[in-house]
Amino acid sequence: MAIATPGAAPVDSTAALSTVTRKGRFGAVRRRTDPTRGGVAGKGPLQKLTPWLFLAGAVGLLLLFTYWPALNLFYFSVTDWDGIDLEKNLVGLDNYIEVFTDPRIFSVFGVSLYYFAASFAQMAIALYFATILSFSTRFSSLFRGILFFPYLINGVAIGFVFLYLFQPGGTLDTVLSWFGVVDPPQWLGDPDIVNWSLSGTSVWRYTGMNFVLFLGAIQSIPHELYEAADLDGASRWQQFWAIIFPGIRRVIGLSFILAISGSLAVFEIPFIMTGGANGSATFVIQTLQTAFTFRNVGLASAMAVVLLAIVLVVTWIQRKVFPDEKVDLT
Repeated sequence: MAIATPGAAPVDSTAALSTVTRKGRFGAVRRRTDPTRGGVAGKGPLQKLTPWLFLAGAVGLLLLFTYWPALNLFYFSVTDWDGIDLEKNLVGLDNYIEVFTDPRIFSVFGVSLYYFAASFAQMAIALYFATILSFSTRFSSLFRGILFFPYLINGVAIGFVFLYLFQPGGTLDTVLSWFGVVDPPQWLGDPDIVNWSLSGTSVWRYTGMNFVLFLGAIQSIPHELYEAADLDGASRWQQFWAIIFPGIRRVIGLSFILAISGSLAVFEIPFIMTGGANGSATFVIQTLQTAFTFRNVGLASAMAVVLLAIVLVVTWIQRKVFPDEKVDLT
């Protein structure tokens, strides 16, 4: 036991004093930094502006590369600009009138019907394989990769691959000759067949995207529903119509919207493989040719605006006819 001398502080008074000092010091820090305690410190101007600075970058890029070109597109559509001269003369709605009155412009929408039919084929194929591979199947991971792999390939590469496939004496003709076909058709040269060949190429490429969408939606359905269906003796076909199809209805609606817009705006495959020849020109290819081959950017801009309006109207009609209903399977 320590003995304190007269007039001296106790031995443990230093620890007590430092404890009090620390409490007071930290308490003062809390009072200065905690706004709820009446302190003066808070978020500085830079901290308040930081979220807006991050947002300004994204919004600036969106305005610069999306909305500003769109506004220029509307402006060019009411002019006679040829894409070269600096002078642009306003012509009003003459370009739009020509778009709706020239039968050569709207006739190319008939080509989109081939791709529209092909989109239903790819949705059916994707839904079939997604349903099968959602259950326990041998080598399911391998088959999933095989189905999704074509979607990962660049569209230009796919166009060149199928160009060699469909050329006279190419891979397809060689395979058909093994089965006795000695006079195969001109797959890309016959106007009656070329669009079927090109739309079949689109089916091969885009089936993987729909497959992944459908597979993810099917796997999100609670597994207990399948167990209850198995106990009730339901077959796989009955489970599909009673559980799977209602559960992925929203995803099917989304794929339907993408099918409509995609069939109206097809560009890569026919442009690479045929360049729009032999009756394979789509509306986008014709718009490109109008702008850069015939030097009529004003008319091409009007065609682009009309295509955008058609896609928006068709999508709106689809949403009205097939509303986005909430599906509750539980």
